[in-house]
Amino acid sequence: MNAPANTELPVVVIGAGPIGLAAAAHLVDQGIDPLVLEAGPVVGSAVRDWSHVRLFSTWGEVVDPAAEKLLAPTGWVRPDEATYPTGGDWAEQYLRPLAAVLGERVRVGARVTGVSRLGRDRVVDADRETQPFTVHITHADGSEERLTARAVIDASGTWSTPGPIGGDGLPALGERTAADRISYRVPDLKDPAVRTRYAGKRTAVIGSGASAFTALAYLADLAKAEEGTHSTWILRRGISGSTFGGGEADQLPARGALGLAAKAAVDNGYADAVTGFRTTAVEKSGDRLVLVAEDGRRLAPVDEVIVLTGFRPDLTFLDELRLGLDERLQAPTELAPLIDPNQHSCGTVYPHGVNELSHPEKDVYLVGMKSYGRAPTFLAMTGYEQVRSIAAHLAGDHEAAGRVELTLPETGVCGGAGLFDEPEAAEATGGGCCAAPSTLTIGAPAASGGC
Repeated sequence: MNAPANTELPVVVIGAGPIGLAAAAHLVDQGIDPLVLEAGPVVGSAVRDWSHVRLFSTWGEVVDPAAEKLLAPTGWVRPDEATYPTGGDWAEQYLRPLAAVLGERVRVGARVTGVSRLGRDRVVDADRETQPFTVHITHADGSEERLTARAVIDASGTWSTPGPIGGDGLPALGERTAADRISYRVPDLKDPAVRTRYAGKRTAVIGSGASAFTALAYLADLAKAEEGTHSTWILRRGISGSTFGGGEADQLPARGALGLAAKAAVDNGYADAVTGFRTTAVEKSGDRLVLVAEDGRRLAPVDEVIVLTGFRPDLTFLDELRLGLDERLQAPTELAPLIDPNQHSCGTVYPHGVNELSHPEKDVYLVGMKSYGRAPTFLAMTGYEQVRSIAAHLAGDHEAAGRVELTLPETGVCGGAGLFDEPEAAEATGGGCCAAPSTLTIGAPAASGGC
């Protein structure tokens, strides 16, 4: 094995979420020193933002093997692997103790504002690959710092850059001026202030994925208790057999139940579905908002709008690096055709590692949700396998880096968190998919996990 240059420098990992901390665990397992930089005030800041939402995967599917190995000497025991954690559970019971074990290798309140090669902007070729990376950081107190690194793993996710209302991918006219009535998150209706915001109100929910299902189900439950609560579900496409996911045929039962809950919200009259509606403007009508489509349709006024149209990667701080990205998905060029949501669900994504995640700029990697760009089909188990492969590559073990095994559940809408408060109901749905799980193997077994 040939040791990479600058091996005395750390590998900088951007983001202390599930994939970033897993990357650090795998690097430690390979004898490589990681440094994890988290912009938020605590580890798992993004996950904590949706702490009220329950994952549609069990504990047995969301713990990384290398992380568990690192935690074992502390006496940490994985929670019941058949139960479904909330985002808060995931952050508090897994990410927080994992960060504690990593200790000073994790820094919070450290926002990465730029990454480049030492003394080389993106234009300069001379000796480029022999230069370490420079990582510019702004700390919570406003102070700045510059670090050098042998490699950079960007696991910062996409949570901070949600999609806008506009059907053309841009903010709709009036979207910014109506910001006080628009949310881009699944509401936590157990919070009294949030519950008051939506109780007895008409709310438009825009989106067609797991987050939209969750919001519709939450609002339907609120409507049962609070008279006058009603949702208008806005889809940019029509309703088909796959709109609500895999249902009872989904091998992640909680994910299937989530789609069925959203369908029930419509069937039971707690929500109206409006299809083929691509919003172009948000207009004020007294104290309410009117959504206008590009075909001229105008919806009845609503009090609130919840926009759940997916996420997109923030690439601004990587602008001085030579990234190879697909022009549509903004995912690594080799990975993009494997995750194209027009062709794939999470269960049909081909297993991948360092080869599909490499860029023209050597030793820089986008991993986790960020590696998927705008594709919504990401599962945590995929990210764990990504960072295992990358860590092996950085350690010079190219044979291990090339081994990939991944078994993923088929059907349904993948990615993001789900709604599922009663694990016993998951068992009742069965999960009897008409086909076996998609088992895709190259070499020996590796990590697997869930949402």
